[in-house]
Amino acid sequence: MVLDIFAQIFRTLWAHKLRSFLTMFGIAWGVGSLLLLVGLGEGFRSGNKREMAQYGQDIMFIFPGRAPAVQGNMTSARNYLLTYRDFVDIREEAPHVRNASPALSSRDVRAVSEFATANGEILGVEPQFSDIRYLPLKQGRWLNQLDETQRRNVIVLGDELAKNLFPGRPSVGATVLLNDINFEVVGTVQRVGRGDDNSTNMRGYLPFQVMAILFPLKGENHENSISFINYQPRVTAEHLIAEDEVEKLIARNHGFDYHDKNAFEVWDTIQSSQMVGKIFDAMNMFLGAVGMVTLALGAIGVVNIMLITVSERTREIGLRKALGATNHSILLQFFLEGTLLTLLSGFLGMGVAAALMALLGTLQGPGGFDPPKLVPTTAMLAIGSLTLAGVVAGLYPARKAAMLQPVEALRQE
Repeated sequence: MVLDIFAQIFRTLWAHKLRSFLTMFGIAWGVGSLLLLVGLGEGFRSGNKREMAQYGQDIMFIFPGRAPAVQGNMTSARNYLLTYRDFVDIREEAPHVRNASPALSSRDVRAVSEFATANGEILGVEPQFSDIRYLPLKQGRWLNQLDETQRRNVIVLGDELAKNLFPGRPSVGATVLLNDINFEVVGTVQRVGRGDDNSTNMRGYLPFQVMAILFPLKGENHENSISFINYQPRVTAEHLIAEDEVEKLIARNHGFDYHDKNAFEVWDTIQSSQMVGKIFDAMNMFLGAVGMVTLALGAIGVVNIMLITVSERTREIGLRKALGATNHSILLQFFLEGTLLTLLSGFLGMGVAAALMALLGTLQGPGGFDPPKLVPTTAMLAIGSLTLAGVVAGLYPARKAAMLQPVEALRQE
C-alpha cells in the first residue's frame, strides 16, 4: 500500500510539473540561501580567528602615545615614549598581568648572508616573547636567558626572511651580517598566516639587550625607550582589569592622569575578538530569522498547492472512498505528498548549497576570510524546520481530503 501511495504521489507531481517545480524551487532557494549565507558568515568568523591566532592567545599591546598637559585637552598633548622601566614595573606591580615582554623594533637594519641581501624588520625581545606570541619553531631553537644575560649575537629568522637570505640552503648555524655585525642563526620560525601577509615572516628576532645596545631607537630623548610592550592578562575575563593596571603604571611613570583614555595607544585582541564574535552572532540570528520566514512562506505555498490539489481531485477522492478507501489511507496519501514535497525541496537546496561551498573551498580567499562551510547546527535546524513545515503543509489539506463525503465528492463537476 505504501509503495502504491508513493507511486500515486510521484504521478501527481509529474502531471503538474511546472507547478511542482516552482513550489520546490521556492523552498530549495530559501534553504540553500540560508545555509550559504550562514556558511559565508562562518568563513568570515573562522578567518578572523585564524588572523588573530597569528599573534597568539589573549594578546594585548600598548604603544607610545600622547599625554595631554590638561586632562581632556589633546591640543596641549605631548608625545611620550615607553621605556624598559615601564616594562619592569608592569611585570612586578601589575598582579593581573600573567606575562609581558618589551619589544624594540627597527626597519633600518640591512641583513646580508653569503648568498643574498634582504630588508625586513628586526625585533629585539626577551625569551618570554615566544610564550606570548605565536611563533612555532621550524628549525633550531628560540632565544634563551643566557643569550640575554651574556648578550650573545644570535638571531632567529622568520620563514620568509630565512628563504630570502638562504635560498634553498640551510640557515641554522650560518652567519648573517646586520649592518656589518656578525650574528649566528640559531633558529627559524615556521610560516605564519597565508597569502601575501608576510609582515611576521619577514622578521628577525634578537636578544633584547643586544638590540638595545647595537640598534637603539633613533632620536632625541630616546634613551632606554622601546617600541611597544606585549602582555597577557592572568585569565581572559580579566583583560580589562589588566589593561587598567598597565595604564595606571604608564601614566604614573610619565606624569599624566590615567583617566584620560586618549593618552593611550592600545590594542586588545581579546576585545576585538569579542566584538567580531558579537557581530557574527547578530548576523547569524538575522539570517536565521530570514531563513525561518522563507521556510514559513514555503510552507504556505505548499499548503496552497495541496489545497488546490484536493480541490482538483475531489471526484477522484469520492470514487476511491466509494470503492472502499478509508479516511486513514486518504489522509496518509495527502499528508505524505505535502511532507515529501517540502523535504525533497529542502534536501535539494541543501545539496546545492553544499556543492557551492565545496566549489568556493577550492578558491583562495582574501586575508581574514576562510572558505564557507556547512554549519551542522544550521543544517539540523533547517531539516527540523522543514519537517515541521512539511507536517503543517500536509496535515490540513490531507484532513480536508479525508473528511470529504463520497456522495458529495462524486457529485462535483
